[in-house]
Amino acid sequence: MSESPREPIKPTNWLQSVNCAIEGILWTARTQRHMRWHFLAALAVLLFAHFLGLSALEFILLAFAVTLVLFAELVNTALEVVVDLVSPGYHPLAKQAKDVAAGAVLVASIGAVVMGFFALSRYILPALGGQLDQLGRPPGEFPVVSVLVATILVVLLKALFGRGTPLHGGLPSGHAAISFAIASAIILSGVGALLSLLTLALAVMVSHSRLLLGIHSAGEVVAGGVLGVAVTLLVYILM
Repeated sequence: MSESPREPIKPTNWLQSVNCAIEGILWTARTQRHMRWHFLAALAVLLFAHFLGLSALEFILLAFAVTLVLFAELVNTALEVVVDLVSPGYHPLAKQAKDVAAGAVLVASIGAVVMGFFALSRYILPALGGQLDQLGRPPGEFPVVSVLVATILVVLLKALFGRGTPLHGGLPSGHAAISFAIASAIILSGVGALLSLLTLALAVMVSHSRLLLGIHSAGEVVAGGVLGVAVTLLVYILM
């Protein structure tokens, strides 16, 4: 007679709960390649921050960013395991659940990059930092905010119109919006006529490539370019 499966043993005290949590982290690091890369990146960033001699507030900002990414990856892994348990075969809702969980990791990673940039920029970009410290703002705040706002608006508009995929087609063109947002930020930073023209030409080439590949219509590309320029100008005026 075959033995019936044993009931899982639940933690009975705080120490056992901690051990279960550690086992979960170790299992994730052992089985998930992305988690291992996140741990290595976190280790490198924190060591680099210590070498630069960051202030307590800047180090807290980096530590929070690292924690946010690791937390999101752990939650993503746990959700994937539950989805695979409930739906071993393919199901559209299971795919959506995994995609949303992966999106959470992506959002956390982007946020961590932004926080890391603001925490480290005055050390890795000392010349730029010296110019902008007089305004009481982190180095590079204006272009980073412009690109982030343009990206968020592209996502919202694509979700509203429901056309194309995140990186292929739809209104507006994300490539055009981001490239023109970057070009506008560089031009408004006062880098000179030559660099401004070269940057603008690069944005036009990126946008034109979407037309040549048949990914976007002319209207979608123009809408993206106008959005990128308008957002950058608005952020520049407000800041």
